[in-house]
Amino acid sequence: MNAMKLAIPMFAAALAYGPSPGLAVPILGNELASFAVLGAETVTNVPTSTIVGSVGVSPGTAITGFVSSPNAITLDPQVTGGVVDSNTAVAQQAQAQLTTARNTLTSLGIGLTLGADLAGLTLNPGVYTVAAGTTNLSGTLILDGLGDADALWVFQFSSTLITSPGSVVNVINAGTGSGLFWNVGSSATLDTTTSFQGNILALTSITLNTNATIGCGRALADVGAVTLDQNTISIGCAGTGEEGSNGLGGGGLDVVGGVIVDSGGNVVARIPEPGTLLLFGVGLVGLFASRKRLVPVA
Repeated sequence: MNAMKLAIPMFAAALAYGPSPGLAVPILGNELASFAVLGAETVTNVPTSTIVGSVGVSPGTAITGFVSSPNAITLDPQVTGGVVDSNTAVAQQAQAQLTTARNTLTSLGIGLTLGADLAGLTLNPGVYTVAAGTTNLSGTLILDGLGDADALWVFQFSSTLITSPGSVVNVINAGTGSGLFWNVGSSATLDTTTSFQGNILALTSITLNTNATIGCGRALADVGAVTLDQNTISIGCAGTGEEGSNGLGGGGLDVVGGVIVDSGGNVVARIPEPGTLLLFGVGLVGLFASRKRLVPVA
C-alpha cells in the first residue's frame, strides 16, 4: 500500500514534468519573421508581384524578377516593408531559424487526423494532420479562433500541400497574437487565384501560380526554391481583419521548454516527451522491487 501511495504522486509528477523552462522564444525567430518570402536555392518571380516583408535566399544567391545582387541587400519597388536579401548574414540566420521552426512544429505530433481535402470545414484552433491527395483544398476552409487573441493552428503534411484554383482560407474571430502554420514535408503549390492565409514552412519548394495570394503569412522554403507569378504575399496583413498580427506568425505565442504558451502564460500546445513516461516506468519497477525485498518472508 505504501508503494502505491508513492506511485500515484510519482505518476502525476511524471506527466507534468518537462524540460527545465528556458527563455521564451518565438515560433518564428526574429530574422525569419521579417521575411515574407525565403528560399534556399533560388527565388524566381514573374513581375509584377506585391510583397510586404523581405524577400531572401540562402545559401543560394540567385533571385530573379526582383532587383537583386549576389551576397548583398537591395531594394525593389515590388517589395515594401522589407528588402531583397541575397545570402547575407540575416538570410543565413533566417534559414537556420526556419529549420528550428519546422522541427518545433513537427514535434507537436499528429493531433487530429483529417481527410485530404479541407474544403467545407470549419476548424477551431488545434494541431491537425492532413492526408495526402490530389488537392488539399478545393473550396473554402474557415478557421475560427473562437475569440482567442492567441489562437494557434498547426497543419502537418507528410508530403505535399496542393490547392485547387480559386480555393480560399478564411481566418475569423482571431486576434493579433494568433499563429497559423502549414508544416509541409515536401513541396507546396497554391494554384491560380487561390486566396490563402498563414505561414507555409516547406521542406523543399513552394510555388504560387498566377495571381495566388497569401493575404497574411509567408512562403518559407527550407532546402528548395520559391517560385512566384504575379502574386501578393504580406506579413502586414492589411485588409484581412488581422492587422498587426505579424503575418499570423504567433506573435502572442512562445516556446518555453517543452510547451507553447500564449501571452497570458497558458499552455496551448505541449511537445510530447515519450521518454518521461519511460523513466517513470523504470522508477516504478524499482520501487516495487524494493518493496518486495523489504517484505519479510513468512
